[in-house]
Amino acid sequence: MPPTDLMKKSSTATTTNSPVNVKLLLIGNASVGKSSLLLRFSDEQWLPEDEASATIGVDFRVHKMEVNGRKVKLSIWDTAGQERFRTITSSYYRGAQGIILVYDVANRETFEALPKWFSEIDTYVSITVPKIIVGNKVDKENSRQVSTDEGSTFASRQNALFVEASAKTAIGVREVFEELVARILETPELWAPVAPEAGVSFGKRGEEDGMPGTINIGRDTTAQDDGSCGC
Repeated sequence: MPPTDLMKKSSTATTTNSPVNVKLLLIGNASVGKSSLLLRFSDEQWLPEDEASATIGVDFRVHKMEVNGRKVKLSIWDTAGQERFRTITSSYYRGAQGIILVYDVANRETFEALPKWFSEIDTYVSITVPKIIVGNKVDKENSRQVSTDEGSTFASRQNALFVEASAKTAIGVREVFEELVARILETPELWAPVAPEAGVSFGKRGEEDGMPGTINIGRDTTAQDDGSCGC
């Protein structure tokens, strides 16, 4: 039976009211404050640098928020910046719908490493995935080695958003996530439900296997009942 107008309206309302699942990835050199930014955003807390420990592999948090009237459920993956973890964390790029690249404004080496991180992004992530560059630790203004203009200019060349922030004082932290999520919501192909086609099984992007952006290709299982190949 074909769907009635009432059924279509009900389906549309359900889609609108359901939270959008979004996977974000935090990357950048070690000790730039990625975990501190995430802790400040999700728990409104901050740990002094001498009490904070380096991320081992990958950390993960879920956070709900509302952006431009849309409810959003964020899955935020905080990756280790140490080189020895690169082969581990590269797998977490799969399904990412937004990338947060962090550098320390008081450490020029972390800023000069950004091209390397963008090269990695180009390898694993679609060009349509929004990125935001975050100059963290602006509370260390007296030790600044990277100017705001320099950071902003680099972000423009990379077609990325740009925000300066401080996990310590909370300046700019929420704006990082709000601006990135707003850009993601402006790119429906990253998160919107997809109409099913014959032989293909779709769910909402972001609800398969806990990994946003996953699509399962369906197959006819009847062909395998007799032990024959379903290729």
